[in-house]
Formats: sequence, C-alpha cells, structure tokens
Amino acid sequence: MKKLSKISLLHYVKLVMRSLVLLCMTAYYIYQRVIGNTDPFGFLREATVIHFVIFGVFAVEVMLRFFPSRFESMGCQKQFRRNYIPTVESENGRHRLGTWRSTLAVLLAWLGLNGAIAALYYTDIIDAGILVLVSLFYAVSDMICILFFCPFQTWFMKNKCCGSCRIYNWDYAMMFTPLIFIPHPLAHALFTMGALLLIVWELAVMIHPERFDVETNAALRCANCPEKLCHHKKQLQGFLRRNFDRYRVKENIALLADRIQKKLPKRKGK
Repeated sequence: MKKLSKISLLHYVKLVMRSLVLLCMTAYYIYQRVIGNTDPFGFLREATVIHFVIFGVFAVEVMLRFFPSRFESMGCQKQFRRNYIPTVESENGRHRLGTWRSTLAVLLAWLGLNGAIAALYYTDIIDAGILVLVSLFYAVSDMICILFFCPFQTWFMKNKCCGSCRIYNWDYAMMFTPLIFIPHPLAHALFTMGALLLIVWELAVMIHPERFDVETNAALRCANCPEKLCHHKKQLQGFLRRNFDRYRVKENIALLADRIQKKLPKRKGK
C-alpha cells in the first residue's frame, strides 16, 4: 500500500466537495420541479451567496493554474520552466507528443457531445438548470478521471499517466462548456477563463514541446513523480479485479453444484 501524497489527497478533497455540490444542487432542482417551479435555478441570476461562492471557488481554481504551484499535479504544471529537467533526447531535439489525430478526436468527441446537449436545450427538451447540473457533473467526472479512470487516456490519447497527458489543462474549458449556452455573464466568465487557460496551454505546447514529453523532460518520469497516483489506480484496479474473480469463482462453483445436483438420481421417499 502506498501512502497518499498531498496532491492526491487534495484531489480526493475536491472530489468530495464537488460531489456534495452536485448532490445538493440536484436535490434542490428536483424539489423545485416537483413543486411546480419552472425556473429552479432562477436564484443564480441574482447576487446570492451561493452563486458567488460556487463561482468564486471555481474561478480561484482556474486562476491558480496560470502559475507554478506545489499543490497542483505535474500533469498541469509541466509547461513551466522550473518543472523542466532536460534529457539527452531533449538535447537532440527529439520529442513525441502523440499524433494530432488523437487530440483532434478528443476535440470532435467533446464538441459532438455538447452539441447534442445544446440541441436539447435550444429545443426546450432540457432547461438551463440541467446545463448547470451537467457542468457540475463534468466537474465531478474530472476528479474521477484523475483518481480512478479516464476515458480520454484509455480510448483516445493512450498516454501512460496524467503526468504525461497532452490535454490536461483542457479540463476547465471542457468542464464549463455547457455554461456558454446560459445567458449569464458569470457563466460566460467561467468558460472564458477555462478557454484562456486552454489557449495558454496550447501556445506552450507549440513553443516548448520538449517540456510535455516524458522522453525529453525527466520531471515527468516515474522516478521523479511526487504523486504516485498511478499506484492508487493500480491498487483500485487490483481490488476490483480480485473481487470480480472471486465473484466469478463463486458463480462457477454455484453453477457446477447445480449441474451436479441435477445429474444425481432423485431419492425416493420412504
């Protein structure tokens, strides 16, 4: 068992907090719809404490990403010069960031998903309240991708870990995508901040690609990783695999016993 690093622990804290916000907002939305309120999140258009707390927390998180920090994952910090440890490969100008096709595939998949959500919104099948909940769901999913399972890593990018993720700082722009359809300045402000973070990230990739590749930046290699998050993912996967195998064994034993029981001759009553 590996001890949780401070950064990993902070990710778990974010997961819990974001999950609580999502659950509370979902419960509130359902309650308001049950009592007949057609505008459950109407209070978000007013200067309420809840409004500014939620906006403020996410806004601060985004702003901190623009600067080097000891409390952030190396995955979103590798663009900074202080996190660049040159290797022999970097001196030779060799770097591999994967093909542009995988990055484009992620972009198209994301645009397709949110395009479908937008279509549901503009045809009045869902309301602005659902868009808020979808954005909060994305926020929770962001932590799940980091801590447990990331479909972008597994199905598209094929990167080894979050530390070498090519699209790590896309997360806030992706998280706030549904908010661009809501006519509210703070909703648009959150998406704009996330989009600006993405643009700065992509400019860094273009100018300093050697900082983003594990072959040319030794800071991204396992030996220098301060998080060891992959160990926790492997522990979870091992736990699930063992329990799944145990369940399959029990299931097979039950099936075998049932078959044996059916083949045995029935005992006649005395």
